[in-house]
Amino acid sequence: MQITPSILNADLARLADEVGRISHADMVHIDVMDGHFVPNLTLGLPVVESLLRHTALPLDLHLMIEEPDRWAPGYAEAGASSVTFHIEAAKAPVRLARELRRLGARSCAALNPATPVESVADILDELDMVLLMTVEPGFGGQPFLDLVLPKIRRARQLMGARDIRLQVDGGVSLETIDRCAEAGADVFVAGSAVYRAEDCNAMVDALRERALAACTH
Repeated sequence: MQITPSILNADLARLADEVGRISHADMVHIDVMDGHFVPNLTLGLPVVESLLRHTALPLDLHLMIEEPDRWAPGYAEAGASSVTFHIEAAKAPVRLARELRRLGARSCAALNPATPVESVADILDELDMVLLMTVEPGFGGQPFLDLVLPKIRRARQLMGARDIRLQVDGGVSLETIDRCAEAGADVFVAGSAVYRAEDCNAMVDALRERALAACTH
């Protein structure tokens, strides 16, 4: 069970320090938004390149952008450990996934809540992770959408014995993470829950323990 806190809810003016508050995390989840694919604008490649010089934690890039075929490889080249593109935006997802792997990053595909998980069924062998949005993408702090739980189960079934991670992003908290873990998720993006906690690392540990407990019952 991996916890990947999203910096979307951190103080972006103190980004390196904010990442320092989540040293217990497995990865740092960075949302790149272009104001077109989603109605929000965040940060881009220069900030990611700078942050790589200030943390030893792996960076988990989530590109909520148009034209990921054009822009995603640059994040892999910069040193991101994992690069996620949206299946709704990619024009040649197989080619893109293979290029990300060639550049040394894990290739990941994200799906919005209304996008059927079957849309990635035929390319699972090209992917290292599938991300299921459990809110509509674009803004942090939204409530978790329970309607995605059956989709998590279907995704896990489709993956079968493949060594693929299943990530969920949106509204993940101590109140929702157990349901996601029970359904089959094993990587959890938590933004508000972590960065609004008094002790970020304590919250990361608590979320991981809750997810593990849900899978041992």
